[in-house]
Amino acid sequence: MPFKVQGKPALPMVAASWKGLGSSTIMFAATIFQTGGGLGSALGSPLVMMVIVMGIFYVMLILPQQRQRKKLQEMLGALKAGDKVITNGGIYGTINGIDGDTVILKIADQVKIRIARSAITQVETAEDAK
Repeated sequence: MPFKVQGKPALPMVAASWKGLGSSTIMFAATIFQTGGGLGSALGSPLVMMVIVMGIFYVMLILPQQRQRKKLQEMLGALKAGDKVITNGGIYGTINGIDGDTVILKIADQVKIRIARSAITQVETAEDAK
């Protein structure tokens, strides 16, 4: 009995190669080929959905992270002596000097530490420092 798709006999070579497959696999293949546009439209929908999901990920995850990184780089570039800052370790201090990628931070009277510029997470504003 030859295999038929939409009432038309399938190619003998295709039908012969499907002999070892189960009936559910053959029915699935027949369903794919019976769709309106053939195999192209059946595979087009998941591809479109994947592109939409990737677009959502870009807008919700990657774009905000890039904006935050740009804002942090601008803040680190604008550091100057006398700024009150907070480090990522929670140390509050005042910038005493800047030496390339390091900052000399005054944390108490007669106590100065050298930290990486990238360790500064926040510059305190006038109302935050009170």
